[in-house]
Amino acid sequence: MGTKNTDLVANFEASPQVANNSAELHGVLRTAHGTVELAAGDSDNDDVVMLAPIPSNAAVPSLFIGSDTLGGSCTFNVGIYKTDGTVKDEDVFATAVADAAAMADVRFEAADIDTAGKKMFELAGDSTDPGGYYYIAATMAAAGGTIGTMSWNISYVVN
Repeated sequence: MGTKNTDLVANFEASPQVANNSAELHGVLRTAHGTVELAAGDSDNDDVVMLAPIPSNAAVPSLFIGSDTLGGSCTFNVGIYKTDGTVKDEDVFATAVADAAAMADVRFEAADIDTAGKKMFELAGDSTDPGGYYYIAATMAAAGGTIGTMSWNISYVVN
């Protein structure tokens, strides 16, 4: 019977030990969570709801989001924006999430599983960490047009 050690285990067992990336082992888990009441004009196609600022060097292991019925055939994407409002990747986490859904983890709905442990700047498509923050946002992909509630719970890990 064979045993395969992950890099985390191999680094731990090395002599001398090799430090692991703290976003992957023993990092500090933080949350950004809340609820926003959307007005009728907040759920039209291409409207953006900026959910929370997340440090550029943070990894995001889970991202829960849910909403009331927002009308029409409303769906939304979940992605990353710069703090000046410029889109980095509108649907890096999730594409066409249906409204009227309970809180669900959409972290890997669109993102490949090999992005686990990637930092926000990497998920945003940057090759180096610019420092600062990115926004995680919901971008309406189809018009809703009615009032409703949107809630989120984002877990992120920092060094």
